[in-house]
Amino acid sequence: MTNFTWTRAGLPVAAALVAWGPMAGGFAAEVSPSAGSFQQIAARAVASAEKSQSMTVPGVDGWLFLDKELRHLIAPEFWASGEPQVPGDPLPAILDFKRQLDLAGIDLILVPVPAKATIYPDKLDASLDVPAPLSPQTGETDRAFYKALEENGIRVLDLTDPFLTARAEGLGPLYCRQDTHWAPEGIRIAAEEIAGRIKHLDWVAAQPKVLMKSESVPVTVKGDLAAALPGAKPEPDQVTARFVSAAGAPEKTPLAPLKGSPVILLGDSHNLIFHAGGDMQAAGAGLPDQLALELGFPVDVVAVRGSGATPARRNLARRKDNLAGCRIVVWCFSAREFTEGQGWAKVPVVKAPAQSGPKT
Repeated sequence: MTNFTWTRAGLPVAAALVAWGPMAGGFAAEVSPSAGSFQQIAARAVASAEKSQSMTVPGVDGWLFLDKELRHLIAPEFWASGEPQVPGDPLPAILDFKRQLDLAGIDLILVPVPAKATIYPDKLDASLDVPAPLSPQTGETDRAFYKALEENGIRVLDLTDPFLTARAEGLGPLYCRQDTHWAPEGIRIAAEEIAGRIKHLDWVAAQPKVLMKSESVPVTVKGDLAAALPGAKPEPDQVTARFVSAAGAPEKTPLAPLKGSPVILLGDSHNLIFHAGGDMQAAGAGLPDQLALELGFPVDVVAVRGSGATPARRNLARRKDNLAGCRIVVWCFSAREFTEGQGWAKVPVVKAPAQSGPKT
C-alpha cells in the first residue's frame, strides 16, 4: 500500500489513486482499488504535471486543464464547523466578511465558478462519462461546503446545475478549451443567474437605467494553458462573445464600470476575462458587461489577476469608502480558491457604525 501526503500549499502529490482521510498535520491518501475513476485520473494528471513542472494538463479534443483545479477537485474536506480548525479553512474569513457587510446593511452572494472538469470530465479523459443534467460526477466536496455556508447564512449561487443543463441542451462551450477561464457562453449564463437572484429587489427597480446595445462578434482566444504547454502549441480557438456598450456609442465601445454602483462585483480574473482587454482576450464582453446588460445599469468591479479570496478583499478595503452606495456584493471567483488560493485571512473592509455614548 502506497501513501502520500496532501498539502494546501501546492506541494507535490506523488500517487495516482486516492482515498482521502484526515491525519494530524495534513491530509493523507492511500491507494485503494475502490477509488473513483475520476479521482484516479485526476491524481495521475496532477502528478504528471508536477513532474513536468507545467500547470497545463492535456485532455482530449484539444481541451486543456489547470493542475490546481484538478488538485482542488480531489482534495478532502477543507473546512470545519467547530473545533479543531482546519488549516487554511475559508469559512471563518467568509463569515467575517458577511458580518461586516451585515453591519453596513449590504447583502452578499457568493458565486464560485465550478471547475472545468466538473462540467467536462469527459474532456479530461475519454473514459469518463458525460455528466447527466443535474448529476455532476465531481465537485461533491464543494457542494458540501456550499451547504455549510448556507447553514451559516451565506447565500451561494452554485452554477453547476445551470452549466450542466446548458451543456445537455447543446449550448457552449462554457469554458475556453485552452484557457483557465470560462467562455462567453458560461459568462452569459452566470450573468443571467446572478441577475435572476436580485432583479426582484426594490432598489434594483429604482436604480436609473442606461440604454444599452449588444453585438455578438467572433474572438480569437490565445489561452494561458496553451501558452504554458510544453512542446508544440495548439492553434488558438475562436469563440463568439456578446459585446455590450451604451446605446449610441461606437460599436464595441466598452461600458465603463461605475464606482458607487449599488452592485459590486468582487473576485478574481473570472470578472476580468473578456472585460479588461489585453491578455484578458477582449474588452466589453465579460461578466461586468453581461451583468450590466441584465440589470440595466453598470456595476462596480473590484477584481484581481490572481486570488479572488484575500487579495480581492484587500483591494476593496484600500478604497477606504466603507462601500458607500453599495447594496450587494457579488463575490465571484474560481472554486479552486477554497484550497489553492493565497490564503483566507480576515480583512477589515467595513467599519462598524460609530456608537453614540451618553451625553455628559
